[in-house]
Amino acid sequence: MPDAKSILAETYPFTSRYLDIDGQRMHYVDEGEGPLVVCAHGNPTWSFYYRELIKGLKDRCRVVAMDHIGCGLSDKPQDYSYTLSTHVRNFGRLMDHLGAKDVTIVCHDWGGPISLSWAVNHPDRVARVAVCNTAAFFGGVMPFSIRCCRWPIFGAIAVRGLNLFALAAVAKASMKPERMSGDVKRGYLLPYDSYANRVAVHRFVQDIPLSRGGASYDATVDLEQKLPALADKPMVIFWGEKDFCFTTSYLDQWIKRFPNATVHRFPDAGHYVVEDAHERMLPVLRDFVGA
Repeated sequence: MPDAKSILAETYPFTSRYLDIDGQRMHYVDEGEGPLVVCAHGNPTWSFYYRELIKGLKDRCRVVAMDHIGCGLSDKPQDYSYTLSTHVRNFGRLMDHLGAKDVTIVCHDWGGPISLSWAVNHPDRVARVAVCNTAAFFGGVMPFSIRCCRWPIFGAIAVRGLNLFALAAVAKASMKPERMSGDVKRGYLLPYDSYANRVAVHRFVQDIPLSRGGASYDATVDLEQKLPALADKPMVIFWGEKDFCFTTSYLDQWIKRFPNATVHRFPDAGHYVVEDAHERMLPVLRDFVGA
């Protein structure tokens, strides 16, 4: 991988930290002081996705943004159990390392089921939750562009060989192309610069729980059943309504499960809602965490 520090000096000006988890290094950043905010990313992003939230919160909060094993600046082992349960276990190891309590979780995409699977089993350590275009339950229809990336042979060629999954994300996940400058695109794509380094991008797609018997189906059932453990936690929902994957039908399910949540809809934002709407999210988050 190219020297990330020099390439990201302006767009991602944070100090890299690492936690050893069973011989694999998990990368994370830990900026500022105050109430703890932990940000969990999805696929094919990494902690870079949260850079503007980190900058906007670190004057009053301790903001941690981690990279799942296989993602971002974390190690990318080739023979590894890239399943939901493994990512949840790794997330828990980081939370223990941080001494996390009274934590505000900010989650997006796969970061939702990963961080919330930990949260429902440790509700006493969770203060509040911010949800961004994700799911923690079954429902919705998977877009064809994602389904085909699960096909044998074709999926490996498309996702790992040609990097089409990550390239498509920087092209269509944001509805504000002016924000996807060359430096920002390089930031998103930097960790996924080879067939080997795209292993987790492919495995995340393969791990989407669609049917019984899948590696993460039971873990998703368990999460969905335990979601009421968070019912008394303050929740804010930020939703990009032009998301091609997590459509507003998922938002409806969140509202049904958490009717007291505060909802902020962004009709002009896509799947990368933080990229598209961070300047509108930040004042809400600053008040939310301060409350």
